[in-house]
Amino acid sequence: ITPKFIWGFFLLLIMEFRYWILLIFLGAIWGSAFIFIKVATPEFGAIGLVQARLILASLIFLPVLLRKKYLKLLKPIWKHSLLLAITNNAIPFTMFSQASYGADSNILAILNATTAFNTMIIAYIWLKEDVSIKQLIGLILGFIGVLILVNPESSTTSIFSATLCLTGAFCYSFSTVFIQKNSAKTNKLVLIGWSIIFSVFIMLPISIFNMPSKLPSTEAFLSVLWLGGVSTGLAFLGYVRLIEKIGAVKTSTVAYFLPIFGILWGYIFLDEIITFNVILGCFVILIGVFLATSHKNKKYKGEVHAN
Repeated sequence: ITPKFIWGFFLLLIMEFRYWILLIFLGAIWGSAFIFIKVATPEFGAIGLVQARLILASLIFLPVLLRKKYLKLLKPIWKHSLLLAITNNAIPFTMFSQASYGADSNILAILNATTAFNTMIIAYIWLKEDVSIKQLIGLILGFIGVLILVNPESSTTSIFSATLCLTGAFCYSFSTVFIQKNSAKTNKLVLIGWSIIFSVFIMLPISIFNMPSKLPSTEAFLSVLWLGGVSTGLAFLGYVRLIEKIGAVKTSTVAYFLPIFGILWGYIFLDEIITFNVILGCFVILIGVFLATSHKNKKYKGEVHAN
């Protein structure tokens, strides 16, 4: 072992640590999205909030995507981006925003993690992926975790809101498998970035008839600014950067941080009560996610959505 080897190993550790810090930071940002949804939705309305955050995120992406090299990459995949505008943005964003009326932000964050289970099922049907016993156990644990969270006898979460969250998570899962099947080798920045821009025009006819009845508060405007500019816009650019540097599989571990930070931020900023059922349900779901995504032959692990 030479001094050069030791120095190189030290630099590698520092580099890996830097990316882990960025990964945790990204999880904290995306985990915070749910508290801002909870704050802004009552004043903007679910549709109005979604349109506002999409417009702000589009302003982040446009200066990059209008470059000639990225415009060339759009032509062969614009139809895919258009579909993802619906399944990866418009529908799930609206589902989670509407669900916030009947569920705490921590529940939104935890149920968002069920994306992993849906992805496994859809990939099994659509991509003919093998499913192991361990993954089936993970799926069962995920189902049990959801039941713990939405049990009417011990939870304030409405069944309707839980259903909306699960529908939104299913849309994210469909989008993940669609990307793997049809757009696995395309530029993700172009694919997802333009899908956000397309979403603005898709939501426009609906949002015109769902404008806020009165001017929202400063707090609500700041929440939208964070959701659109940071959580949906800048954070995704960081995510793409991480995929380029450490790979999709390592980057996909950000999914484990979302429920944890969702619970933490809800407790700190919204005074949401962290009940035993919330902790237990989150723990069971995360164990299920770990088992469901640990199969070595999985091709779809690590795809992204811009929440």
